Amino acid sequence: MANLKFVDTHNMVAFFSKPAESEGFEQIVDFLNAHTIKYALMINPTIYTSCIEQFWATVKAKIINGEVQLQALMDGKKIIITESIVRRDLQLEDAEGVDCLPNATIFEQLTLMCSKTTAWNKFSSTMASAIICLAINQKFNFSKYIFESMVKNLDNASGNFLMYPRFVQAFVNQQLEGMPSHKRIYIAPYHTKKIFGNMRRVGKCFSGRETPLFQTMMVQDQEEVGEDLEMPTDPHHTPTII
Repeated sequence: MANLKFVDTHNMVAFFSKPAESEGFEQIVDFLNAHTIKYALMINPTIYTSCIEQFWATVKAKIINGEVQLQALMDGKKIIITESIVRRDLQLEDAEGVDCLPNATIFEQLTLMCSKTTAWNKFSSTMASAIICLAINQKFNFSKYIFESMVKNLDNASGNFLMYPRFVQAFVNQQLEGMPSHKRIYIAPYHTKKIFGNMRRVGKCFSGRETPLFQTMMVQDQEEVGEDLEMPTDPHHTPTII
């Protein structure tokens, strides 16, 4: 596990604000702000480079009482990560979520999202399932996906890397008190308002078809309803996005 690197496009922080560039995409912001996945997308602990390096340099997968665990040594103390710990520390509340949808369901739902499925074919069935579950308000087991991805990183044929730095730091913070021996800080990249500025409704790659938000994704503006978000009941309330 020597000489592992961070991948700056991985595990980025998301900020769900509404800059001017977000016009036409406000409903997506409201939807994600109301979803339990919000915490995992926005959590931004101070990431200590040597902490993440030490974790991935020492971590091993073990089966204890029939449960897969990731065990690492951090400053001489054992750090244990399981699927349930991922769920707890990232506040995902997805224990009853599906792992993967049937292929027929995946293609049916992707057809509803876009007239062409070529771009979606680049996704794995698991990732496509995650996107579809978000759209149709079906619970997806993100905790299992994250944990199994960490396990696979230990024996990744395409190359290991310092995976999930934000998440790993959050897990470690729950099991260790303070980071006195760690000084170097890794600044996690983040999505900004430019993500909306880069979206285009016109151009040679635009199919000409606007895809409406699914009714299951519609929520009222957080500024209007505060923290108690409710699903709208007006069946004619169907803003559109790309």
